[in-house]
Amino acid sequence: MQTNTPSRSTTRLTRRGRLAVLVIGAVVAGTAVVVPLLMLEAGRKQAKPVTLVIPEGWRASQVYDAVDKVLKLPSGSTRTSVGKAALKLPNEAGSNPEGYLYPATYPVPKGATPETLLRTMVDTAIRKYTAAPVAAGAQRGAMDTYQAVTIASIIQAEAGTKADMGKVARVIFNRMERGMPLQMDSTIHYALNRNTIDTSRSDTQIESPYNSYQRVGLPPTPIDNPGADAMHAALNPTPGDWLYFVTVKAGDTRFTADYTAHLHNVDDFNALHQSAAATQPPGGSTSGSPAAPSAPSVPAVPAVPSATRPAVR
Repeated sequence: MQTNTPSRSTTRLTRRGRLAVLVIGAVVAGTAVVVPLLMLEAGRKQAKPVTLVIPEGWRASQVYDAVDKVLKLPSGSTRTSVGKAALKLPNEAGSNPEGYLYPATYPVPKGATPETLLRTMVDTAIRKYTAAPVAAGAQRGAMDTYQAVTIASIIQAEAGTKADMGKVARVIFNRMERGMPLQMDSTIHYALNRNTIDTSRSDTQIESPYNSYQRVGLPPTPIDNPGADAMHAALNPTPGDWLYFVTVKAGDTRFTADYTAHLHNVDDFNALHQSAAATQPPGGSTSGSPAAPSAPSVPAVPAVPSATRPAVR
């Protein structure tokens, strides 16, 4: 009688052996799942998009520096690329993209160059500025789009808050209608290539087409790259007869059509500023923000009526 007995070469697992195999299999399977997940997570971190943020009110020079930084290029690389970027600017701008480097957050794709990023900014501005609301608003205000952008750039630099933008716009229009110089400190600081709130009497006497104390009308180009709110204000100025304004302190910008009232506002500013200066430690800032465009410089009694900070006139 034949008995079915296992061959000597056949391996039989004990209960403990089978358990060990199951454990090892589970570990291997778990590792197979964890490794792809780790690789996927690493891929997600590597795939995080690079972006370029252009804030409202930045000058072209600041944009150039930001592009150099995001592309890890030597300083000055983007500035020298402007001429070969083939930017589709309006005729009035010539080759100067100031005012048309539209403030926004831009993706920086692999292989991006200064030329491609600058073209993207300018193309975005052109789309915004040729859209019906802007084009119709400029026509309604009897100005071309380039003039509207220039006015918006001054508003962006001068207004302390969004609520003040429409009033600053009205001061600009009221002064231009009366043939008065704009007398905006922001245009002088642009000419001097600096960010400050201090303007001296000698500053107002510089020879420059951007000196809005000496010259009547708008500066030849925008003085920064304005945002949508400033452009809206330029096209829709708040109704009013104001000719002067002064920011006495943050959140307290006073507009008036009366020159005497304006001088009283300037006196209030002087008193507050001198008090702050007296308590300021040596080398400290009395403004809290050296680039804050809405805070006035130290005014004295103005020699002629001026729009904003008559002290230095």
